[in-house]
Amino acid sequence: MVPFRLNGDAAQFDDGERDTPLLFVLRGPAVGDMTPKLGCAREECGACRVLVDGDPAYACTLPAGEVEGRHVETAAGLDTPVRRALLESNATQCGYCLPGIIVAAEALFRLNPQPSRAEIAAALDSQLCRCGSQPRVLSALLAAGGE
Repeated sequence: MVPFRLNGDAAQFDDGERDTPLLFVLRGPAVGDMTPKLGCAREECGACRVLVDGDPAYACTLPAGEVEGRHVETAAGLDTPVRRALLESNATQCGYCLPGIIVAAEALFRLNPQPSRAEIAAALDSQLCRCGSQPRVLSALLAAGGE
């Protein structure tokens, strides 16, 4: 078994899944975190993003074995002002992209608790949202930062 921490708790997956993309291990029956989504499987949409030791990573391409002994955080484990602001404002329509947006924004806010509009936009540049919710997402995150 391959041990790691998921949202602060001990977790593990089968040693035979080391080369499997982390996204499928997280969403699989051994772990069961359905928060990260499969979008493109090519690091282009951001729906699968997670934090690995605090750094954003694309779970769709990251081999699961690379998180051995490390801490993985998904949007489900981030009970933070960023997540609450996005959820309470109903910033997105369908919500499919929301887990990746939460993770990308949380990474930014950990480095800079009061980012500018331009900094937020840059941090979310790789997050695809087909619903056109970006203006509402930006407004919610500016409010979370106190601007």
